[in-house]
Amino acid sequence: MNVKELLIAIKAIESERNISKEIILSALQDALAKAYRKHIEIPDALVRVDIDEKTGDVNVYQQYTVVETVEDDELEISLEMAKRRNADLNIEDLYEEKVSIDDLGRAAALLAKNVMKQKIREAEKFSIYQEYIDKLDEMVIGQIESVEEKFIVVNLGKTLAMMPKAAQMPNERYVEGQKMRVVITEVNRETKGAQVLVSRADAKLVKRLFEREVPEIYQGIVEIKAIAREPGERTKIAVSSKRSDVDPIGACIGPRGQRVQVVIEELKGEKIDIFEWSENIPELIKNALSPAQILAVFPTEEKRGLMVVVEDNQLSLAIGKKGKNARLAVRLTGLKIDIKSRTDVEEKNLDWQGRFNDYLEELKVKEAEKRQKALDEASAEENARLADIAQKQAEQEAIRFAQNEAARFAREAQEYAAKEAAAKVVEIVEKEPEPVKPVVEEVKPVEKPVVVPVETPIEKKESEKRVKREIKERKDYVSRFEKLASAPKPVEKKKDDYRKKKKEETEARINVAELLKTKDYDIKPTYSEEELDEIRRLEEEEAKKTWIEDEIDFDEFDDYYDTE
Repeated sequence: MNVKELLIAIKAIESERNISKEIILSALQDALAKAYRKHIEIPDALVRVDIDEKTGDVNVYQQYTVVETVEDDELEISLEMAKRRNADLNIEDLYEEKVSIDDLGRAAALLAKNVMKQKIREAEKFSIYQEYIDKLDEMVIGQIESVEEKFIVVNLGKTLAMMPKAAQMPNERYVEGQKMRVVITEVNRETKGAQVLVSRADAKLVKRLFEREVPEIYQGIVEIKAIAREPGERTKIAVSSKRSDVDPIGACIGPRGQRVQVVIEELKGEKIDIFEWSENIPELIKNALSPAQILAVFPTEEKRGLMVVVEDNQLSLAIGKKGKNARLAVRLTGLKIDIKSRTDVEEKNLDWQGRFNDYLEELKVKEAEKRQKALDEASAEENARLADIAQKQAEQEAIRFAQNEAARFAREAQEYAAKEAAAKVVEIVEKEPEPVKPVVEEVKPVEKPVVVPVETPIEKKESEKRVKREIKERKDYVSRFEKLASAPKPVEKKKDDYRKKKKEETEARINVAELLKTKDYDIKPTYSEEELDEIRRLEEEEAKKTWIEDEIDFDEFDDYYDTE
């Protein structure tokens, strides 16, 4: 089955509805699998759909479980049958058989169509939710799609949003096709889809408009601390500056009121009051109730709110038309305010001036305590930081001290070892060594062959010479110890000045062999008893041969040997 045209449609859906190709292909595979199950009327059948994105070919495979004994031939296949078709299959493996979907019925095709639509709709809803949840409380531009009695449908480009009646401004008239700025107030992911709610009456719209028009607010130099709004009537904004050289009220108003005028035009003539924020509650209430003049602010007897005293002619101005000014002040400050005229307070015999002064003193004490607490916290943090630094320095000093001590100990150990070695050398030089007996390896006597008494004179002479040579070699024998003693001994190098001086004094190498030669005794080799007997025997034979050579004239026998 070739579905190249379907793949073209999938690309169009991907670009228009912002749905990835993988999601669309997954939906198509699921739809075809369900359609084939309906076609063969086996709901539990295992079906796998393979779609080649390059060629557009769609292949459907029905899968069977390999078992030893088949109980359901529509879902299972025997191991013997599976081995005939694929020798690599084992028990519990899946055997796939390619099937054709060209003859799907109308009901199966309709099911595939509905499944495809549902999957794409769910993916679209999720995509819309993911996109607009990040734009919550942000200002966007929308176009009115339709105006209903209780709500307005606004087209935001990728989805349709709803603006309820309460979110509309009473001084505005909405028509289809009108473009306007709205703020997204809510994004719901419901069963029916992602529902986006927008508003023109929310206070966040005023805040976003000021951020758009005032660079200082966008950059964070000027901050909107609080905002209260009566849609279409009046808005009060409390601002503060993080820099002493920037006037927050002037920055919001702009040169000749140009910045605030742009916001007022967007809000269709809504009045905007801008005042400076203060941490002092009486000062904040005084600014919030402007343009009314405030005489005193102090807590009520029930301690449930604050009582505000104004002049008689300022009472209506402080309350405002239909109580709007007072309501905005309450919303902005978050405090319950009861506005009374001076005459009403004096009729109740309330010492409003004294209570006002006491309240100011109480606020000063609280402010001082708060400031002291902040200083203590800052001091504690600073002390902790300094303690941390001191601890790190102490750890570094301890590590450095340990390294120095280890180096000193190693140096002293080397000096001590060098001193001990030098002392031993001096002791060997000064002390007369005891006679050392060379260690000679035990030599087993060599059995001599029996000499025939009858020998020629030449053989006798050769034998005599050999014996003399052996006796001489034995006399000139040098043991291993004598060889080692005659070898020069290396002198250890010294590092410090004191050792260098001692080295110069004992620089000459000591030759033990030379020392031994100067002694008044000889070191003779040690022989075993067998060796001594052999030496004595050879000496006796040498003596006999010498006597024979002196007594016998061998020249007399020359004629005898010549005649023979």
